[in-house]
Amino acid sequence: MFNEFKAFIARGNVLDLAIGVIIGAAFGKIVTTFTEGIIMPFVGMLTGGVDFKSKFINLGSAALPMKDGQVDLDAVAKLGLPVLRYGQLISDIITFLIVGFVMFLIAKAAMSYFAKLAAATPPPPQEALLTEIRDLLKAK
Repeated sequence: MFNEFKAFIARGNVLDLAIGVIIGAAFGKIVTTFTEGIIMPFVGMLTGGVDFKSKFINLGSAALPMKDGQVDLDAVAKLGLPVLRYGQLISDIITFLIVGFVMFLIAKAAMSYFAKLAAATPPPPQEALLTEIRDLLKAK
């Protein structure tokens, strides 16, 4: 069983997946920072200075903890008070759309590169022979 596990771990796919997950996590942090530090201030400016992360709906009747004249949403979360944080959802959706768009651009560039690479690579001799046989059969 140990040898099977060792063979499984040694496969290239497992290593590729592990590297992809680690790079994806780091990329997610970069995108989150980009969204919160660059995109959301512009969105806030366009919407008249609205900070989406601070938007919520109080679903309960308890007084919410305040900090610096505003509701402290971190303290609300720690206390488990019923609050609908729709602003955080808006921010997370924008982050998701940015990540999705960047992943689309990367995938599109990779597919274009692989298509050019495949077109430049000559077919193996077996494939060339099979193509010739197919063409002869079509001609009959």
